[in-house]
Amino acid sequence: MANQGVLLLNAILTVEQANAGAHQSKGWEAFTDAAIAALNAHRENLVFVLWGSYAQKKGDVIDDKKHLVLKSVHPSPLSVHRGVFGNHQFSKINEYLTEHSQTPIHWQR
Repeated sequence: MANQGVLLLNAILTVEQANAGAHQSKGWEAFTDAAIAALNAHRENLVFVLWGSYAQKKGDVIDDKKHLVLKSVHPSPLSVHRGVFGNHQFSKINEYLTEHSQTPIHWQR
């Protein structure tokens, strides 16, 4: 999907198997915060999809007048049935992109 302009970014870019959060506070948060802030400041009409409360807190710096910001529970097996199914986020993304003269994403690759 990168060739379609999709950047998937976790707040913490590395993890130990079966030890979620093990690499928290090792510097990744500063890097991902800077990436989000730079994209927000220097681009327009981007789509930010914030899955989970941790991601949603990172989204506080995103200007929702300049970009589409979608929020949902994290799509993990533990929470996927609490809001991911039926939220139509991928359709909303493509509608927004089309409205702003951008190419919709082909999600089924």
